[in-house]
Amino acid sequence: MQNAHELIIESFRTETEELFAEMEAGLLSFEAHPREEVLQTVFRGAHTLKGLAMSLRFPTLTDFVHGVEDVLEALLERRRLATGELVTLLLCAVDHLRGLATAAVSGSGEERMPAGAQRLLEQLRAPGLTGLVPVGAEGAPEEIRRVRTLRVDVEKLDRIANLTGELSIARGRLTQVLAKGSAGEALVVHLEAERLHLELQEEVNRVRMVPMGPLFRQNLRAVRELIGAQHKRARLVLEGEDVEVDTSMVEGLREPLLHLVRNAVDHGLETPEARREAGKEASGRLVLRALHEPGMLVVQLSDDGRGLRYERLREKARALGRDTERMTEEELAELVFLPGLSTAETVTEVSGRGMGMDVVRRGVEALRGTVTLLSEEGRGTTVTLRVPLTLASIQGFAIGIGEETYVLPLETVQECLELPAELRGQPGGGVLNLRGQALPYLRLSEVLGAQGSRAERESVVVVGHGGGLAGLVVDELYGEGQRVLKPLDRLFRSLPGVSGSTLLDDGRVGLVLDVPSLLKEAVQRAEPGRA
Repeated sequence: MQNAHELIIESFRTETEELFAEMEAGLLSFEAHPREEVLQTVFRGAHTLKGLAMSLRFPTLTDFVHGVEDVLEALLERRRLATGELVTLLLCAVDHLRGLATAAVSGSGEERMPAGAQRLLEQLRAPGLTGLVPVGAEGAPEEIRRVRTLRVDVEKLDRIANLTGELSIARGRLTQVLAKGSAGEALVVHLEAERLHLELQEEVNRVRMVPMGPLFRQNLRAVRELIGAQHKRARLVLEGEDVEVDTSMVEGLREPLLHLVRNAVDHGLETPEARREAGKEASGRLVLRALHEPGMLVVQLSDDGRGLRYERLREKARALGRDTERMTEEELAELVFLPGLSTAETVTEVSGRGMGMDVVRRGVEALRGTVTLLSEEGRGTTVTLRVPLTLASIQGFAIGIGEETYVLPLETVQECLELPAELRGQPGGGVLNLRGQALPYLRLSEVLGAQGSRAERESVVVVGHGGGLAGLVVDELYGEGQRVLKPLDRLFRSLPGVSGSTLLDDGRVGLVLDVPSLLKEAVQRAEPGRA
């Protein structure tokens, strides 16, 4: 149990993180559209931070934020001119504030202000700005263990408390009916308790939902710094900031989105001169949007840049030993997700090593999602991510293999069919004819090493992911149902074809299968020359 001081420190850490995010977003908004009310918001954030630091006796943090507050006050009183260089220095100051706050709460903060922070303050106070201080925040320790927190509307907590009370009453009624009543009465009470349980589950899931806006706004600064370093011009437009998703999904999308933005600026957008020659506006346009589809979150990043250069992709693919002569543009576009393949002519700090889009696909697939890319040469590119709204539970499709039960995510299941009689009992995989289309298939019992006698009648579950289809041969089909996901222990995370676990209706543990890796396995086994 945390003591009072630890609770205060944790509250300070949570509140300052929100303040830093608001100050950074405010500075970027003020630079794009200079309005006094925006600057007032940044100033209030700095003033609140100073008060928190003073109350907890963090003198170095207090002194530094006081210096930043002086500069913001001068801007509000129009004693200083809000130039791009000054905004850059203020953004650097927010980075230093993060480092100083982290050092303060961990107890490793210095009594005296670090030299880098002191130099930055001197530059901020100087009437004529010359040069920039590196962003590195001195005094910040190594990453410490974080306690995950979430702000919750009190009305939602009241609703959960009320449902919990109603569920407790229904449980008591059920106990009485089972002891003295009839089976019909017991069924009625059971159905009422089931309804309350489902409502409670929905309310708990709603509590975990957070808007995409804060995650999206983190990329505004990334775009600003990238176009500054590459002498390009662009603006990032955010759409669907109020679209909500499970808080765990936000963390999983952070890195893929950052890589997408970096690739769009570096690979997609042209220089102002090149854009004018192509008949475009000198400033490029990036659109980052979020929207809901049934049970899914869709995130898209579009740019109006040069698009994919398919001939260069063919050349790069040939260098990797691939036959590209018969490949369509859609198949060529899929090549950008290969590790080590990059269309950049030189390796820079931003890109060129061919790892960015591979990281995007791996990160999204870890969230049980898909990535698709649509590009038109000379017009631009749109990358679409589709991920489930939550990782806490799934609609699953239960299957039986030998004596074990496994679960497939329902959104990946396309259809079920009976395995042809001539293929029953035969080991290994192969290719089926599915309405004139080749369908690679494999036996899950062989992939998973499941024990038990083979069923007389076998079925094929057709699963899809990322535009591909494959068949999984199973013994039994048990049907769909909602499943609560549990992560695998570290010892079992390397199991092939498995992404998690769940508790089955009979109390046993069932493994949740990883469809993307099973698809790859099926395709590889269907290729000539493979076992």
